[in-house]
Amino acid sequence: MKRTEGIHHITAIVGHPQENADFYAGVLGLRLVKKTINFDDPGTYHLYFGNDGGKPGTIITFFPWANAYQGKIGGGQVGVTTYVIPAGSMTFWENRLAKFNIEFQKTERFGETYLEFADVHGLQLELVEREEGELNSWTQGDVTPEVAIKGFGGAILLSTNPEKTGGTLQEVMGLEKVGEEDDLIRFKSYGDIGNVIDLKRTPTGRGQMGVGTVHHIAWRAKDDEDQLEWQKTVSDQGYGVTPVQDRNYFNAIYFREHGEILFEIATDPPGFAHDEYYETMGQGLKLPSQYEQYREQLTRSLTPIEIRNLDK
Repeated sequence: MKRTEGIHHITAIVGHPQENADFYAGVLGLRLVKKTINFDDPGTYHLYFGNDGGKPGTIITFFPWANAYQGKIGGGQVGVTTYVIPAGSMTFWENRLAKFNIEFQKTERFGETYLEFADVHGLQLELVEREEGELNSWTQGDVTPEVAIKGFGGAILLSTNPEKTGGTLQEVMGLEKVGEEDDLIRFKSYGDIGNVIDLKRTPTGRGQMGVGTVHHIAWRAKDDEDQLEWQKTVSDQGYGVTPVQDRNYFNAIYFREHGEILFEIATDPPGFAHDEYYETMGQGLKLPSQYEQYREQLTRSLTPIEIRNLDK
């Protein structure tokens, strides 16, 4: 049976792009590793934030629409996105959230302490300390590598049919069921980040896409050959799966599992540094070749954004 290493990226819908950049770079200290456009709606940014190198398992991506309607978190979505931080850094993050007047609460599950809060547009987030995963060498303001977010810890999934979703996680994606607690079932992949999935066992009423909701969760494929094997595996299990889509920084296939969550399987290569230098990733607007001829027009239509040091 095939097994995914874990989460490749998570993509969400948010509001004003500058507010988005201020929160994820300015407050959370992530690196803007790519500033490009939504291939299906080129008048909209597609922003990618991650660790210093933009490695799979660290990337959260956003479609920011400044005047879009607020979504409703519910079944068929990632309910909570979990980030992993270095052991011993929780107090730093409590103080940092308080500094920016971000409300938070601490909760316990499966023997771990979580710091729960929402981003500026209502996306539900949490931080958890774990030893696993390499340190993030990026420094943004007061967020230094000793305390910086390493990448994803995992996610809490909300399903309209949890039994079916659990089956997909185990039988299709190759995750292992490792525990049950209260209303949650825990699954784990073999990777060291983006590897822990908690599934709410009670069916959840269908959510509504909009600002503050996750659009899809993407799982890792090692390369193009591995992805084609995944495509066949998914199809053989009776799911409708898309052809391979070229997303410039990875190739992608998509299918909707039976609890209505949109799953993507994305390749690790080529990564985010293939069209600009590591040192300058995220600084310029990068366009796929088919849109390069419209650069001037797109540049005029997109809201200017900057990465600001909010600790000054």
